[in-house]
Amino acid sequence: MSDLLAMFVTVFLAEFGDKTQLATVLFASERKMSPLMVFVACGGALLLSAAIATFFGTIASRYLAGVPFKLIAGIGFILIGVWTVTQYYRGA
Repeated sequence: MSDLLAMFVTVFLAEFGDKTQLATVLFASERKMSPLMVFVACGGALLLSAAIATFFGTIASRYLAGVPFKLIAGIGFILIGVWTVTQYYRGA
């Protein structure tokens, strides 16, 4: 149970305040659809993306058992952060 809680908290915090959540806020604020429809559409999209990530993660674990995924993911996030800051200062 503690593993499930750790996964939930990690994904919740990673998603909290990201572009996906901001897009959902914008869709809900347009009032073109009911809040329930916005919730269903956005929830379905998150569910599908999690299913795809789980599928590819399972396959990757079989073939890349010795690769340090946390290190690679951490370096990737750092590179994305540096790129984002660079783009900000370039005015893009």
